[in-house]
Amino acid sequence: MFIDKVRVYVQAGAGGNGCLSFRREKYIPLGGPNGGNGGRGGSIFFVANANLKTLLDISYHPHIRAQDGNRGEAWDKHGRYGLDLYVQVPCGTIIYNDGVKLGDLVQEKEPLLVAQGGRGGRGNSSFKTSRNVAPKIAEKGEPGENFTLDLELKMLADVGLVGNPNAGKSTLLSRITAARPKIADYPFTTLSPNLGVAQYKEKNFVVADIPGLISGAHEGKGLGIDFLRHIERTRILVHLIDISGFDGKSPLQCYRSIKKELALYSKKLAQKPCIIVANKMDCTGADVQLKKFKKSLKSKKVWAISAVTGAGLPTLFTEIVRVLERSPAQEPDVKEPALSPHAHYLFADEFKVFREEECFRVRGKKVERLINMTNFSQEEAVSRFQNILRAMGVERQLQKLGVLPGDTVKISEYEFKYSLPDKN
Repeated sequence: MFIDKVRVYVQAGAGGNGCLSFRREKYIPLGGPNGGNGGRGGSIFFVANANLKTLLDISYHPHIRAQDGNRGEAWDKHGRYGLDLYVQVPCGTIIYNDGVKLGDLVQEKEPLLVAQGGRGGRGNSSFKTSRNVAPKIAEKGEPGENFTLDLELKMLADVGLVGNPNAGKSTLLSRITAARPKIADYPFTTLSPNLGVAQYKEKNFVVADIPGLISGAHEGKGLGIDFLRHIERTRILVHLIDISGFDGKSPLQCYRSIKKELALYSKKLAQKPCIIVANKMDCTGADVQLKKFKKSLKSKKVWAISAVTGAGLPTLFTEIVRVLERSPAQEPDVKEPALSPHAHYLFADEFKVFREEECFRVRGKKVERLINMTNFSQEEAVSRFQNILRAMGVERQLQKLGVLPGDTVKISEYEFKYSLPDKN
């Protein structure tokens, strides 16, 4: 089954909790803290694999979760890191997060970090200072990032076969490559793209055959609109024309119709080098139709073949190789490096405070990370949390917005009741 669009949920591993522990040894009354740090959670990477041609495998496992880090232990033992998860996807896969392109995996073994594992919480030995030699505080592990991602596959091929249904594209693909697509004498036999590798005079090139196009394909008619993206990255196009016409249209009308659909779908697609091929020259009256077709196109060259008998294929091969040598591979659509969603660069304000209907809301990555890693069952941890918010200016901003004692303040999923700070 060919699958070229998938939505997945990725959950990176959470960091392990830090350990709250003190040395307890005989004859050593002041052992001090020895709680170790938690391990980092595993991150999730997508990796391009040239052996994969569809997103079918990943569609069976749409929930992807990396391993959590282990908690820290006494005697300053740090927790084990969670294993990173590498998910194999076909070359040509584009990853989107809420409509924003995160990456375009074109090269074999090219990785993309899509979800960063959470940082491990610090144990109490990390909080020891000259003023606080016995800290009773340890952080919780940071939750791993989680996203709902959309994956879209655009096949990577050198040659794209386009044309009306039953123009003979699948037959031609089966003649020039080892691919064995389904072939029948009714329209829309090809229901999904097919790939094959052709070899001619020590030259190899990949050929992609997509379902037949009809008038209005760019608006969603027929099957072609769902697969036109797969020839956007091809270096050249081979426009196959049924010399006997299709659906009551002459070869010239068929040619103009497909050319129009390509231009309406993508201007870049319409500008690609294109080889015009008249197929089914073994049919009765094909020579007469070919003369009319060539006369109508004037300066454009038409290559006459029969995909069934193999007539004209060597000369077509020579022309394809010649045009390929003059047509460099297309670069990915987005040339600037995409920012990974795990980047924690705070170019904007560290936090934002705004008023909602019945409460005050505080948002910001730094604030939300702080609250997720604070253990509110520890008195020192709560005091540290309040001091950091005060130093950041959160309390001052709340007062500017008119917060009063008893008002509700929400940070992430937590709710607090505001009270006046101690003057002591």
